[in-house]
Amino acid sequence: MREFVRGAAWWTEDGRAVRADPADRDRLPGDTWERAGLPAGVRLEFTARAVSAVEIAYTASPPSWTDAYGTAPAVFTLLTDSGEENGGIRTGTVEARADDAGADDEGLARRPARVPVAGPSAPCDGRVRAVRDTPAAPGSHAVRIQLPKTDGDFVLHLPETLRPALTGLRPVGGGTLQPRQRQPRWLVYGDSIVEGWSTSRPHLAWPALAGRALGVESVNLGYAGAARGELASAEQLASLDADLITVAFGTNCWSRVPHSARLLYETARAFLDLVRRGHPAAPLLVVSPVLRPDAEAVPNALGATLRDLRTAVERAALDAGADVLPGGGLLEAGHLVDGVHPGDAGHGVLADAVASALRKGHSWAASS
Repeated sequence: MREFVRGAAWWTEDGRAVRADPADRDRLPGDTWERAGLPAGVRLEFTARAVSAVEIAYTASPPSWTDAYGTAPAVFTLLTDSGEENGGIRTGTVEARADDAGADDEGLARRPARVPVAGPSAPCDGRVRAVRDTPAAPGSHAVRIQLPKTDGDFVLHLPETLRPALTGLRPVGGGTLQPRQRQPRWLVYGDSIVEGWSTSRPHLAWPALAGRALGVESVNLGYAGAARGELASAEQLASLDADLITVAFGTNCWSRVPHSARLLYETARAFLDLVRRGHPAAPLLVVSPVLRPDAEAVPNALGATLRDLRTAVERAALDAGADVLPGGGLLEAGHLVDGVHPGDAGHGVLADAVASALRKGHSWAASS
């Protein structure tokens, strides 16, 4: 089963993909470990031959109180390349399906809904993607997912807020499934914006979008409400296999755990130095904090504005020899759904910017 899974960093004993090392949890803040249990960005990737449908066996939990914010429904989301060129603009609709042997909400299962996901701000890999949802539910289930074509490559994102343990994947009615070929591995560390807090579907978070655009395996290590550059997290990143790394944190150092500019500089520099110990040659891109209107010019408890903290992160990145993507000018206030977190369009803007920065800085990405 695990040979089909992409975006997983660690596993628990009961078979759940987690985004921090269970053997090292005692060194992590509680909020980081709690968010690490959400399988953000974890998905199945497979190649089907003569397969009309697949069956997924899973065991899921009710959403925790920390996931109650979610606007994304508890669904498996299937992506497939339609084969049509589209100039890099994502189009199509999300279609809720009724073929959900695992759903307990009869109304949801039998009431198709079409949610537009098109927009000029949202990138993909230059091809049109067909997107299909199949509802999921807490408990142990086997859900059947109809494929839109019998042959091709597919990506299946999980119902993340249910934190499922996957126990089986098989073709229905004959045919074969094979894991998709492994791609270069991209670790993305950060806070709620990296995690994809306010996106309507997991595949629309900027690490997922940019990963598809670049042809790499994105591993989402974003921790909502956390990710303040803890050095234990840096050592965990250093321990993982990686072909490239992006670090994007600092917003939660303004108010949740206030930092001065000097403290954040030293924290970011130490964090990057530890990551570099494990990955001395991997491309390392630092994205400084994006726009947050209520914090830009307002000092925190230690006298630092978000602008001060952004400058500190950028200085630390340059001094550590990393590439820098300044985050302050990437988004506009209209991209933020709550004054802090970008919605789908804002994530599309961030994905474009990050993918462009990685392509520009490293020739391997330009040809992917």
